[in-house]
Amino acid sequence: MVLVVASSRPWHLGMGEKLVKLTVLAWHQIGSIDELNAEFLSDIGATQIFFPHWSHIIPAAVFENFECVIFHMTDLPYGRGGSPLQNLIVRGHSNTVISALRCERGIDTGPVFLKRPLSLAGPAHEIFDRATAVIETMIVDIVREGIKPKIQEGLPTHFKRRKPADSDMRDVKSAREIYDHIRMVDADGYPKAYVEVGNLRIEFEDAQLEENLVTARVSITIRSESS
Repeated sequence: MVLVVASSRPWHLGMGEKLVKLTVLAWHQIGSIDELNAEFLSDIGATQIFFPHWSHIIPAAVFENFECVIFHMTDLPYGRGGSPLQNLIVRGHSNTVISALRCERGIDTGPVFLKRPLSLAGPAHEIFDRATAVIETMIVDIVREGIKPKIQEGLPTHFKRRKPADSDMRDVKSAREIYDHIRMVDADGYPKAYVEVGNLRIEFEDAQLEENLVTARVSITIRSESS
């Protein structure tokens, strides 16, 4: 029996090795979409696959032949869909829960194994670090206790996946909105919050909020004529 953890994010590097120590079981870590196919998973003897953060479509041949557990940063069925962290912050949430659910054909519709609380304070990279620690404990509990998932209850709401252009800050109206706009995409692989002035593109990270003042680290580039 081999358990698999699949993540497309750099902050999950080494999670497989840590889970080996926590569970004393065999784990294989996948970071490439090329490895996520039914033939490869069968060859390594995979039985259960955990997805702490996966940015690609999970093939039907995978979730139909292996139990796939997804981790979603909302209290499902609230917030099904893309960009949960950013959508939560935009809506004014300061806390959420991580839901561990079985992958099915519908987007975030599968039954839920368990939920754990998560603070949304600070920049995205800190939130993801906290989420990683929570997800590791959730995986251990699911494996050790053989938790069975339960059908979601309640009225579903849906989030729309954000696009890079949504990081444009031209329409923000307060210091708090500026701060939130910067921090919610302040992590590797996410488009930084920005404004464009003439031929300049100004990107922001490491934001701090004090009363009505926001300070941040700034990067300035000259836009090409075609952009």
